[in-house]
Amino acid sequence: MALSIGEACVNCWACVDLCPVDAIHLGVEHFVIDPQQCSQCEGYFAEPQCASICPVEEAVIDPKGNPVNPKGSLSGIAQARLDAVKREIQAR
Repeated sequence: MALSIGEACVNCWACVDLCPVDAIHLGVEHFVIDPQQCSQCEGYFAEPQCASICPVEEAVIDPKGNPVNPKGSLSGIAQARLDAVKREIQAR
């Protein structure tokens, strides 16, 4: 099964050169991972390189449909705290 790139992708190009099997290509709106080529870096690296370099939360999706870097995992801000701050700002 392959990883995929979701619409959160900002086309920063960080992942493209790191893919050992050249499975990442520029799509119509954002980068895409060719599921026939993606090896999830098995046999090359301990972790998928696209997910480890991606600076955007929820951009790289695992085969089960879950973000590899969920909200809060890169920023260090838990989703509950982020939601509370957003509500506080909107209430002003």
